[in-house]
Amino acid sequence: MTSTSPSTIAQLLAHAAQQGLARVDAQMLMLHTAGQPTHARAWLITHDGEALTDTQLLQWNDLCHRRLQGEPVAYLTGQKEFFGLTLQVDARVLDPRPDTETLVDWALELLPGDGGGLRLVDLGTGSGAIALALQQQRPKAEIWAVDASADALAVAQGNAARLKLPVSFAHGSWLSPLQGTFDAIVSNPPYIPLADPHLAALTHEPLSALASGGDGLDDIRLIIGQAPSKLKPGGWLLLEHGWDQSEAVQALLNDAGFDAVQSRVDLAGIARCTGGKIPQSHCPDQTVE
Repeated sequence: MTSTSPSTIAQLLAHAAQQGLARVDAQMLMLHTAGQPTHARAWLITHDGEALTDTQLLQWNDLCHRRLQGEPVAYLTGQKEFFGLTLQVDARVLDPRPDTETLVDWALELLPGDGGGLRLVDLGTGSGAIALALQQQRPKAEIWAVDASADALAVAQGNAARLKLPVSFAHGSWLSPLQGTFDAIVSNPPYIPLADPHLAALTHEPLSALASGGDGLDDIRLIIGQAPSKLKPGGWLLLEHGWDQSEAVQALLNDAGFDAVQSRVDLAGIARCTGGKIPQSHCPDQTVE
């Protein structure tokens, strides 16, 4: 993997594996280096005997080094696939995880049809992944995306413009910048405890999108506290959370008066999302908190 030693694509990938780079990561980085779509893995087979140019080899070495240092592949390639959408991402936003598609699936299940007459909001939108996926699947719904980070909103707005999806955006803390009520509120908020040792492996991603207080539930508590005033009768609040937090989130929702409180499992069978429904008799407060 030095710039002075010609190497084929196959040899470079094999050497990357020896250095500890995951096979799928190396393949995606190689495709990016070669100017190919990161999902076009068949290209690697048909071109495995070819050599990179000197410029490409320098880029490849840099990408491999950064990945081995823990930088997400999505930041290195500048994009991530989520729910059939190709999103542009960088260090201003959280790297969207496949497990978050569980949250999207649940919301779509609760809100069938084309979304006509429905209002939804995605809190802490980051790259816009959840809001944009919902907008694509429910084209007639009015969908809002909120983030406290102006930098994150710029990424999300860029994705919306590129994908031509008419999501509306608001800058502020959770539900505070929004007017009116919604049929559903969805969120993948920060939920990692500040002292969690796993944060050490996530230093390339924004801490504000990852950690939330001593038990990781500070932001979830805030959202659950604000949600009743912003939900229509029968409206749902759906939250992503940590692998061991479903019981705690269920308790918070029950204490806040939500009905039908339940959890959904992710791709690994872990309870990853928890939600509940505001009673039909609920009268939302129209004031903005």
